Amino acid sequence: MSNLRNKVQLIGNVGNTPEIKNLESGKKVAGFSIATNDFYRTSGGEKVQDTQWHNIVAWGKTAEIVEKYVSKGKEIAIEGKLTSRSYESGDGTKRYVTEIIAGEILLLGSNAANE
Repeated sequence: MSNLRNKVQLIGNVGNTPEIKNLESGKKVAGFSIATNDFYRTSGGEKVQDTQWHNIVAWGKTAEIVEKYVSKGKEIAIEGKLTSRSYESGDGTKRYVTEIIAGEILLLGSNAANE
């Protein structure tokens, strides 16, 4: 059960072109967002789509896969862990960010941009 303590699995569409950075240490990091959709019906029977956006960060070999194969609109599955951090913006405001650190990425068949 210890593997289930902090585990996230999502399937969604990539919302932007992944941003790839090569760090001075030689490590590679990729950052991008994905959208997941949920559908429900109101009491009046109207179908409603609820879209949630998730920030994804990939390191090392996973970042290399993202750089080569992941593009805007591509449907992917992510497995990783949820993390939260804070930082100070340029104007001195403290900002909070929740991200998913990708451990595994699976490329799926659908590309929303081409549908």
